[in-house]
Amino acid sequence: MDKSQVEKLVIIGSGPAGLTAAIYAARGSLNPLVISGREAGGQLVLTTDVDDYPGFEDGIQGPELMDKMRKQAERFGTRFINEDVVSVNLKVRPFEIKTESMILNSNSLILATGASAMWLNLASEQRLRGKGVSACAVCDGFFFKDKNVIVVGGGDTAMREAAYLAKLCKTVTVVHRRDQLRAQAALQQLVKSKQNVNFIWNTIVEEILGQDKQSLSQSDKVTGVKLKNTQSGEISQMDIDGVFIAIGHKPNTDFLTGQVELDEKGYVVVHDETRSSIEGVFVAGDVSDYKYRQAVTAAGAGCKAALDVEEYLENLK
Repeated sequence: MDKSQVEKLVIIGSGPAGLTAAIYAARGSLNPLVISGREAGGQLVLTTDVDDYPGFEDGIQGPELMDKMRKQAERFGTRFINEDVVSVNLKVRPFEIKTESMILNSNSLILATGASAMWLNLASEQRLRGKGVSACAVCDGFFFKDKNVIVVGGGDTAMREAAYLAKLCKTVTVVHRRDQLRAQAALQQLVKSKQNVNFIWNTIVEEILGQDKQSLSQSDKVTGVKLKNTQSGEISQMDIDGVFIAIGHKPNTDFLTGQVELDEKGYVVVHDETRSSIEGVFVAGDVSDYKYRQAVTAAGAGCKAALDVEEYLENLK
């Protein structure tokens, strides 16, 4: 790609926010360039059944949904670079974006790099992710209706997950490594008031137990957890249908440090719906949204960002 060429719009990220922005921008004749990253598609690529995205009455697999979005963006002429962004310089005009192999220049930018769920880094957790292990109660809670689940964590994220799951599941057990919660008082009171929520303190998950598939017609699925008391070292086992990891999310913004305003958790600070602290740099999706974190809200934000970019570039002329 010609280093001297100045793009109208570069979109960093290829989850629902980035791809929706690309669809709208391409249809608006902005000829967008998407830097999709080596792990293209965002969190949905790690998800199996998606039943809450509008338009698919029988549900859809996460990777398939992202593939359809990408093909739709390509249909309108969106171009893609399957590399990661190494750094950006937002103090110059046009903006400078450095990938693994090239330097790009653009008059506008949409940041849609999302946020990654934090995991326990257990081999069993990785193997059973999407098969009873989840990091999103709103996304996957429905599959555990009238079943027994655990929520791992003790902060706001864990309490929100537990409160949501308590409405669906037979029992919810919060497993926390400390002897008290870190969540705000109102959330703690809400969860503790639920009749079907229990707590296990000073405990960590050592291993997630799963049934190995015996034939092609069967799937791996969570059957229980091995727990370790952090004070006594005692190991116990608990039968369970689902494990929700709720120890927080990390926004994918390391490359933006010192370039744009970030909050204390590293999320991009947004002004007036889609605008960052830098004029011409717009934001969409989970890179700024630590509350909803849904594919459909990210897509909506991508639409807004693209329309605002179109208006910005028109005024720039």
